[in-house]
Amino acid sequence: MVRIKKGVTAHKRRKHLLKQAKGFRWGRKNKFRAAKDALRHAWEYAYRDRKTKKRERRALWQVQINAACREQGLNYSKFAFGLRKNKIELDRKILAQLCQDNPEIFKKIMEKVK
Repeated sequence: MVRIKKGVTAHKRRKHLLKQAKGFRWGRKNKFRAAKDALRHAWEYAYRDRKTKKRERRALWQVQINAACREQGLNYSKFAFGLRKNKIELDRKILAQLCQDNPEIFKKIMEKVK
């Protein structure tokens, strides 16, 4: 068998991983084993929190819409039911933006829902 030296490949792999760990604290930025472990955790958290971010945003939009609805004398669930009944298909993100940026347009939607 021919001897295969893998120093170049191993060095490239480690360098790539350490480059991704740039900005980490203590030894996790320059010690390969610690960096590998830190990155594995970081990737798991990143995957998990991409999903969590969507949940949190949606909940925030619902709170904002509810606050705007209660100013007009209606709660969120009745407002959502009215939207569906009147076939107004606006998502929560757009409704929350309307509440903050264009309250006069939101009032018109509220009148249709009532």
